[in-house]
Amino acid sequence: MLVVDDQYLIRSGLAALLRAAPGIDLLGEAGDGEEAVRLAAELRPDVILMDIRMPGVDGITATERILAEAATRSGPLPKVFVLTTFDLDEYVYGALRAGASGFLLKDTPPDRLLAAIETVHAGEMLFSPAVVAHLVQAYTPRVTAPPSAHPGLAALTPREVEVLGLVGAGLSNSDIAERLVLSAATIKTHVHRCMSKLGLNSRAQAVVFAYETGLTTRP
Repeated sequence: MLVVDDQYLIRSGLAALLRAAPGIDLLGEAGDGEEAVRLAAELRPDVILMDIRMPGVDGITATERILAEAATRSGPLPKVFVLTTFDLDEYVYGALRAGASGFLLKDTPPDRLLAAIETVHAGEMLFSPAVVAHLVQAYTPRVTAPPSAHPGLAALTPREVEVLGLVGAGLSNSDIAERLVLSAATIKTHVHRCMSKLGLNSRAQAVVFAYETGLTTRP
């Protein structure tokens, strides 16, 4: 793991908590976004605990740069977990667009924080799909052009387009499988292929993409 926070006391407290937690290997600490980008490339952590508001390179920009750099290498992308004192929806939305896999406030109890890290490390989002859809509906501009006008969708099969639209609507893989009368494993494969073809780093980014292209629309 890598911990990123510009406030020394918070960063050192988080680091102490993580060092004492079983099953967690703390690889390093960064005091700003620029250092986080450098250490992420050097240490290649599985999970990054990222502050949002920092001087210079903020957490959202650092997340974008870290995931973009990691995408040029082989192997899985790091999971970025955003931890902040700010619960404003626009920060959450910014984290989603950047590819973050989770979001919690800094006053979260230690046991819940450790459980959240475990969840993100396992490849799951710490946002419910419904909450993601709500945020995207609130912050993405309304799209007037038809979805077919977006060049990225041309790379997808009709079934993948259909699945991506349902992901954007906030449905889980099991919900989509039930609706399309397919297995959950098949839906998981479709979602993975959509994300790979579109260069998306997280399911949350897939939701954002579906709304920003007009594939999924507001009710």
